[in-house]
Formats: sequence, structure tokens, C-alpha cells
Amino acid sequence: MSSQSTDPGDVYVKAGAVVFGLGALATLVTFVPLFLHLTPLPTAAYWLSMLMPAGFLSALTGLFVNARAQRRRVEPQA
Repeated sequence: MSSQSTDPGDVYVKAGAVVFGLGALATLVTFVPLFLHLTPLPTAAYWLSMLMPAGFLSALTGLFVNARAQRRRVEPQA
């Protein structure tokens, strides 16, 4: 049994980190041809860069879910 407790938003944070990383990689790949004066990539490659803010939003949502869960654990039960 694991000694770490899993909060409800942990999945969102982990998935958001992966999606953010993929979006950051896509952003780097799409901007390199512009800096090296090569042929720009197709529009679909630029849409993959939108994974970066989507991953950030997912991770932020997970943090808020975890904060709410922690607040509910701390509040006295009336």
C-alpha cells in the first residue's frame, strides 16, 4: 500500500503536465523553421502548439480541485 494519498485532481495535474510538454515541444518545432528561414510548417503544426495552454489549464484545474478537497478535509464537520 502506498504511503502517499492521492487527491482527486492529481490526474488532471499529471495529464496537464504531459499535454503542456507536448505543446511546448510543438511550439519549438514550429518556430525553428521561422528563425532559420526555412519553409514554414503547415497550419496543423501551429494548432498543435495550442496544446500548451490546454495543458496549463488542465493542470491549473487539477490544482484547484486539490485545493478544494484539502479545504474540505480541514474544515470542521458540523
